Amino acid sequence: MTNSVLTYFDSAPFEIIDGDRGKNYPKQNEFSSSGHCLFLNANNVTRNGFKFSDCQFISEQKDEALRKGKLQREDVVLTTRGTIGSSAYYNVSIPYDNMRINSGMVILRCDKNQILPTYLYHFLRSPLFHGQVNSLRSGVAQPQLPIRDMKWIKLPLPSLSKQIKVASILSAYDDLIENNRRRIQLLEQAARLLYREWFVHLRFPGHEHVKITDGVPEGWEKKQVKDMLAKVKRPGKIKKADYLYDGPIPCVDQSREFVGGYTEDEEAVLNDLPMILFGDHTRILKFVDFPFACGADGTQLIACNDLKVSQEYLYFALDALDLSNYFYARHFKFLKDQFIFRPSDMLIEQFTQFARPVMVQIKTLREQNRELSKARDLLLPGLMNGEVAV
Repeated sequence: MTNSVLTYFDSAPFEIIDGDRGKNYPKQNEFSSSGHCLFLNANNVTRNGFKFSDCQFISEQKDEALRKGKLQREDVVLTTRGTIGSSAYYNVSIPYDNMRINSGMVILRCDKNQILPTYLYHFLRSPLFHGQVNSLRSGVAQPQLPIRDMKWIKLPLPSLSKQIKVASILSAYDDLIENNRRRIQLLEQAARLLYREWFVHLRFPGHEHVKITDGVPEGWEKKQVKDMLAKVKRPGKIKKADYLYDGPIPCVDQSREFVGGYTEDEEAVLNDLPMILFGDHTRILKFVDFPFACGADGTQLIACNDLKVSQEYLYFALDALDLSNYFYARHFKFLKDQFIFRPSDMLIEQFTQFARPVMVQIKTLREQNRELSKARDLLLPGLMNGEVAV
């Protein structure tokens, strides 16, 4: 791939399309949980592509009133405000026919006779791209990557035939990573369903012989979450601005991505594991069973003060709570005021015997994905620069 040339974004063979910011931009009361057009929010576009667990939609009428920012198949989305540099590829596998970007994103629409969308998407996920983004970003409270600055980003642009080969190699890594992600979801769902069967629907082993009074089985307690929490000593906090693209210590925060970045600050590492994390703003729970540094953006650390209650049990108990009425002003207090069951020691042990191996498998799959991602990212610059033959 010796004929690869560096091309600035402002002369690259793709169009940079901004979102609509005019008077018709949707107001909060115009969003719904279902509808005609998916209106992307910051949680939907991650370092690993699209995530659709938290979606908001607009009506067909509102969609037609907007002038810019409508996605077409084969478009690539890039975030330019807040968490900048995340990207996603709108290919045929995405289950929504109508999608729009919000005001903190742009669309990159390729001239497919000169650049493959898959090739561009791989570049946007690479250290080659993110290193340049970090040098161009502006804003402190709200990081930004304006289009006027984006034009200085350079990408290697080989011939179309070589782009196809590069994209094919890198996509093979992505397919393995995606398969592992699906396995992680299935494993966690299996433990989640077992928890609900035993402790929500009360069809636990031996339930036929247990008396239930006012919804509480005999020998169980109904306790407020705050009465089960231990005080967790928190080491130094890591700000998002200090995240590295890679490093020895993962930073975990309340974002939907499991790992938010990396740091080299060993004094910030937390080794008392496993630990449960809860996001004040996002309501996201995470079960963390590896040494990590904690983000400083409202991420709460949770451990149980009852030595007979495993972290696995507590995690799925909190996960089963209905937090739909949770709102930002009450922060962590809302979660702590909820009630969960404290069942018998025997039942907790039985559930833990099932859940713990599941969480160990999930940890192994996440480690595999990190190694696959590292291998892909190490290979990518050589492939794009022509140092690795294809």
